[in-house]
Amino acid sequence: MKALVPTGDPAEPVVLADVPEPTPRAGEVLVKVEAFSVNRGETFRLEMPVPGERPGKDVAGLVVQPAADGSGPAGITRVVGHPMAGGWAEFVAVPTDALAVLPDSVSAVRGAALPLAGITALRLLRAAGPLPGRRVLLTGASGGVGHYVTELAAAAGAEVTAVTRDAERGARLLELGAAEVVHDPADARGPYDVVLESTGGAALPVALARLARRGTLIWFGQASRTPAKLDFFDFFSGPESAVIRHFHYLDPRSGFGDDLATLVRLTAQGRLHPEIGRVADWAHTATTLTDLRDRRIRGKAVLTLP
Repeated sequence: MKALVPTGDPAEPVVLADVPEPTPRAGEVLVKVEAFSVNRGETFRLEMPVPGERPGKDVAGLVVQPAADGSGPAGITRVVGHPMAGGWAEFVAVPTDALAVLPDSVSAVRGAALPLAGITALRLLRAAGPLPGRRVLLTGASGGVGHYVTELAAAAGAEVTAVTRDAERGARLLELGAAEVVHDPADARGPYDVVLESTGGAALPVALARLARRGTLIWFGQASRTPAKLDFFDFFSGPESAVIRHFHYLDPRSGFGDDLATLVRLTAQGRLHPEIGRVADWAHTATTLTDLRDRRIRGKAVLTLP
């Protein structure tokens, strides 16, 4: 079968190659991939690829071989899945607890845009606790996770201030429910009960300073790729006794299936709107990856297979 494999070349991070078709384990189905999405974090891993590792975590397609242990959907079922590797290919083996059935009302393109960013958003907001009436500051809001967080948090009753440097992207975040959009964390008017911080670097201490006393900052990314520096004594001038929490979406012990089903249901009901900035044939994956890395794509990028 054909699959995209890493090259280690930043200008062309992946190329199509012939690889063996995967052999599913007992609790896995074989999916014929119709569409997959790429994530900015994956572009960073491609800079120093692990030999033999094949990327790809977000897929939508058709089950062509059910799981041998009887779990999961039957054959010829449309699904969205979150395998931990190998999804940028014609076929991929996906654990049955990392799948959800995709109804006809949700296209493969929209389905493929859901897994990593959507699961991250759901679990991030659960970590933040009850949201009705709370003020939330979200940095890095124009990425795939940011759009989902904005819409989900606003629907849950939070007053969301979204940070994005792009005015056009800010307008879309307002449509999704943000109460306010600012172009720099320094422009945000606190205090906020919750800060969701994804950029690191100089932005983190600035965002922290907008946190309310005993508030919570959840640090879930470092898109700037620059370490943050914090001064203990700065807490006394604002967010005294605040909590800084590290977050990783893989931390929960449960599988991805239930969260994927929730994301699919909300999308089918018109309550969640995947923000897709580019759809292209998978022959253009390398260019799409470099554009995503360099922030030339708003929201999600989805590649389709013939």
